[in-house]
Parts: sequence; C-alpha cells; structure tokens
Amino acid sequence: MPRRALRRVVPPSGAPLAARVFARLADGRFHSGEQLAGELRVSRSAVWKAAGTLRALGAGLHAVRNRGYRLDRTCEPLDAGSIRALLPRALRERVAKLETTWSIASTNSALLERAGPRSGTSEVLLAEYQSAGRGRRGRAWLAPPGGAICLSLSWMFRAVPPDLGALGLVIGVCALRALEELGVRHASLKWPNDLLLGERKLGGILIDLRAESAGPAYVVIGIGLNVTLGERVLAKIADAGLPAADLVSAGLAAPPRNRVAAGLIGACLRGLMEFEQRGLKPFIEEWRGADALRGRPVDVKVVEGTSSRGLARGIDLHGALLVETAQGMRRFISGDVTVRPV
Repeated sequence: MPRRALRRVVPPSGAPLAARVFARLADGRFHSGEQLAGELRVSRSAVWKAAGTLRALGAGLHAVRNRGYRLDRTCEPLDAGSIRALLPRALRERVAKLETTWSIASTNSALLERAGPRSGTSEVLLAEYQSAGRGRRGRAWLAPPGGAICLSLSWMFRAVPPDLGALGLVIGVCALRALEELGVRHASLKWPNDLLLGERKLGGILIDLRAESAGPAYVVIGIGLNVTLGERVLAKIADAGLPAADLVSAGLAAPPRNRVAAGLIGACLRGLMEFEQRGLKPFIEEWRGADALRGRPVDVKVVEGTSSRGLARGIDLHGALLVETAQGMRRFISGDVTVRPV
C-alpha cells in the first residue's frame, strides 16, 4: 500500500485534554508546550499533565527542552465520520450507529449491554484505549493510543445460526480479506481466532453472545489488530511470552487506521450476511488455506484443564479442530492450542 499523508483529525471540544493533545501530536513532529496550550486554550501545566497521561496509557512520547513534545511515530486518530465515509453506500446503510471514543473499559462489554440493533444491521464502537480490553479467556489486550484498532461490531441474527460456534473462524477469514486489500499477503489464522504474521500474533477475535434457544441471537464481535505498537510495547508483550507483530512489521508504512478500520468493518458485514444465509461452508476453504497449525505437532488444553497432544489436521465442516493423537482422531470445539517444537 503506498504511503500517503494522514488526515488531521480534530476531536470535539468536549473530548479529554489527553485526546486533544494526542491528535495534535499525531503527525510525529515536535510541538511546543506553549503552542499546544495556545491552540487548546489551556495552561502549559495542563498540557504537561496531559502528556503524563499519554505516557501512562503507553504512548511513546518524547519531551525535549526548547523543542516540545513529540510522539515516537505518526498515527491517524480514529474518526467516526472518516470511517463511515470510507464504507460503500450499501454497507453504510447496514450500520445503524458508528462511534469512536477516546477511552473505555471494553468496547465488547459496552455493546453487549445495549439492546442491539434491528435484524440485519450493526452498531460499531471503536476506542483509542481500553482500560480493560479482553482477549480470549479474560486475558488482557495491550494497545496504547494510536497503536492498534480496538473495534467491536454488533449484529442481530433473526434466529440462532446452526454454525454459530464457528463465527470466530468466519470473522478470521473476513479479517484476512481486509488485510489482503491493504497489501498484507502473508498473514495466517490460528484456530480458533488468532491472526498471525509468521509465528507472531497480529490480532485476535473475541465473540460475545446473548441468545435465547428459539429467538434471535445478538452477537458482539471484537477485533483487536496491532497497527503500529512500537518497539517498546512489542518488547513488553514478548516478555509476557506472547510475541506480537503489527502492520508496520508487515511492511505497511504509517498505516491509515481509519481506512484499516473501514476495511475490517466492511469485510465483516459482508461476511455476516453471507454466514447468515449459508453458514460456514463458503468460508471453509479460505480458512484451510490460511491454517497456521495444519500438520504441526500441538498441545490442546481444554477448559477443564486436561490436554491432548498430536498433529493438527485442520477443521471439520462445523469448524472444530481435528487433532490426530495416539488414541485416534479427536475433535475440539474449544481450547487453547500451543505448537510444540519438532
């Protein structure tokens, strides 16, 4: 994807001061405290405190005497209007509400508490920072302001789809489609819902469900995608035993996050409509083609704490992981998978 100038996003006047300082610094250049204070109509002390808040949230921010403040990388602040404008008209009509916020506990949790949109439409919520962002099994998701896409998208199914348990796999395929449109060619999928670049985690998917046995099914789909984390955050994640990658690692220079977000939203909306009509079947071959585990020795740990060892043999027609063990072929509908050294 060719590099292009990033559009300046101006947060509303009621946004937190840290958000407004962040937007001014998003160009990666030095801005003096005096200049920022004048533009934002606050004191220099208030700017200094806002800079401290950004550091506390994980943003790489430099302060140099006689030069001012600068972020360690350029980034594009999220903007709901820009994202909506980048969606094709037919898909814009499917989005009942699209919002961005500076900070929230969890975008998934926030949408899950809502009544939900009418059938066939969606609500989308994005945040620059999540104080309680969740991965699978309650794991924390690290993403400093400007470094990632933290996106949740809701959808109301008229009835519970037969393959609903495989929705995470479908969204994985949709995410890969969006990444390919951006020029990312070598991402893969790790069952059940991780996006990988080589052996490093590029993103993850979290599905929350609220449904009745015979009624409609309300799902909230969370996607966390690393865009430009920076060396310090990547090292911190690696120290926790989970090596990570970002879109910059994939060769994209200064990825425009609003375009990335619009691509993910559009691909997911198309995928949800297809999934509601045809289930998992249209997505299986794409998923198998991107399978990062197939043929590799793995350990599978299930919720109860027991684990199985064998060779990963792909997924079945319902999205379950197949593992060839010493006792025969086993089928897993959930679990954590670890690749064992050969």
